[in-house]
Amino acid sequence: MTAPPGAQHHLRGILLIVAAVSTFALMDTTAKYLSRTYPVPGIVWARYAAQTLFLVVVLAPQLRLGLLRTRRPGLQLLRGGILAASTVFFFSALALMPIAEAVAITFLSPLLLTAASAWLLKERVRRSAWAALLAGFIGVLIIIRPGGGVFTPAAILPILTAVSFAAYQLLTRKLAGVDSTMTTLFYSAIVGTVLLAPGLPLYWRFPESGFDAALFAVLGVLASAGHFVLIRAFEHAPPSVLAPFVYSQLVAVLVLGYLVFGDFPDGWSLLGMAIIVLAGAWIAARQAR
Repeated sequence: MTAPPGAQHHLRGILLIVAAVSTFALMDTTAKYLSRTYPVPGIVWARYAAQTLFLVVVLAPQLRLGLLRTRRPGLQLLRGGILAASTVFFFSALALMPIAEAVAITFLSPLLLTAASAWLLKERVRRSAWAALLAGFIGVLIIIRPGGGVFTPAAILPILTAVSFAAYQLLTRKLAGVDSTMTTLFYSAIVGTVLLAPGLPLYWRFPESGFDAALFAVLGVLASAGHFVLIRAFEHAPPSVLAPFVYSQLVAVLVLGYLVFGDFPDGWSLLGMAIIVLAGAWIAARQAR
């Protein structure tokens, strides 16, 4: 007995979203590995520069100047700048914290987006969603445990990442249907490249080996590939179906963090991660209903 066509499409979307977030987990692991040797702003610039070059090679022959054509240039520039800031915050967190804890805290972003949607977009948010938001913050407190070893100034960085990424997602909503997906993707890359370029003399270090040079290039390829697969996932299934599977990224970083860096969260951190994931999944389920 075969599954109905709709279910097959949803299954493809789920498999694609898992592949996308796993790609992002690889990118995060690569960035953390490089941050042990190189300044974080230089890594972030290389990530955006490599992504820009990759997109030009792949998309420019077909789209030409259409790649730059936008009806909301100000919004595209603001969105790209916020994404660049979010990446700087997150890569800085990766340099100072275990990767699983840093990623888990950034999963506050969809919860913050729910709150921002109620405030700025006047969307109706149920009490259960506010309860989930509160639970997510409790999960973060369990992870960083004020007074414990994880509670350092670095713990603010993934929180800033979540706040800025929620703003980025809010602007992405406003651009939906205004510009093409590929144009928006390209602006995400080129704005970060241009904004970080003036400081290169202060923080750029050339790769010390061919392996490191390859990792810098891989950052951009992983970012581009991840976003391409992410876009395809949403072509096969709606966000309400895919949202819970975004949290599979946490499984990927748990495995990669242990294999590459020997880091594995303790019981309290795992509890905090579980609370954040359940809170986000609850909101996704309520939105689907």
